[in-house]
Amino acid sequence: MKSVFLVLLSLLLAPAVFSQQQFSVFFDSNKFELMAKEKNNLNDWIIANTTAKIVGIHGFTDEDGSNGFNDTLAKNRINFVYNLIKDKIKIREDFKTRSFGELHRLSKIKAENRKVTLFYIEANDLPRENEILGIKKETPIPILKSVIQYPEKLVFDNPDGSKSEFKLDVAFMQKFSDAPVGEKLKVENLNFQINTFIVVPASRGKMYELLLVLKNNPAMKIEIQGHLCCMPVDRLDLSTQRAKSINNFLVANGINEKRLTYKGFGSTQPIFPLPEKDEGQRSANRRVEIMIVAN
Repeated sequence: MKSVFLVLLSLLLAPAVFSQQQFSVFFDSNKFELMAKEKNNLNDWIIANTTAKIVGIHGFTDEDGSNGFNDTLAKNRINFVYNLIKDKIKIREDFKTRSFGELHRLSKIKAENRKVTLFYIEANDLPRENEILGIKKETPIPILKSVIQYPEKLVFDNPDGSKSEFKLDVAFMQKFSDAPVGEKLKVENLNFQINTFIVVPASRGKMYELLLVLKNNPAMKIEIQGHLCCMPVDRLDLSTQRAKSINNFLVANGINEKRLTYKGFGSTQPIFPLPEKDEGQRSANRRVEIMIVAN
């Protein structure tokens, strides 16, 4: 009964055991270069296993010599064999070149201990490579981004000493916070005085929306992009100056300048073709967009 159990157990284990095969070449005493016969054996094995993949190369020595000498000898044998096969057969990048020196289980026949053993997987088992090697795929733990609670309104001082209250666009700020790299967001109602880069007082709150988002997302980097309407040529480089003014506002209020870039496109990227048909089209073309560079 006991012998039957062992036979069944060996059959159950056979697929796992024999999915990873091994082949050895042998060396003369204290040598790390293969003799011609063993080189031929190695070449014959490569020709017969061109679709296989080596997953490990282990070096061994006999019991003669010190541990240090044998460890170096085993490594040299590994390197010698590796250089012979590296361009002829697939080798796993993280193959383990463990050199055992005298620390493996010795055969009573010294010549059987002076070897390099190649551990390999045959082509039909390659889809199960990591499973065979016992490598478990790590499931990354998702990093949950905390929901930022933005204020619904902001009160700030005007140059004349009075105060202004601005209702913030919380939905825009949340969309800005969650935007993936490469996405562009138009900043609605961010307007400038005619033919200048001075933000009109009614749009000051939009600048603070940008500021709040950047302060609450310290890893975020953006490019501020300015666009004009009406004029086919931006002779005053006004689109760049407007983008720069927003950049300067953010830097002046504590945002690291390395997180910001700015660029003006003039009228080269209109939403509506020039000349625009009405003020609605002109307003759409006359815009500031924020592109997410990093988040």
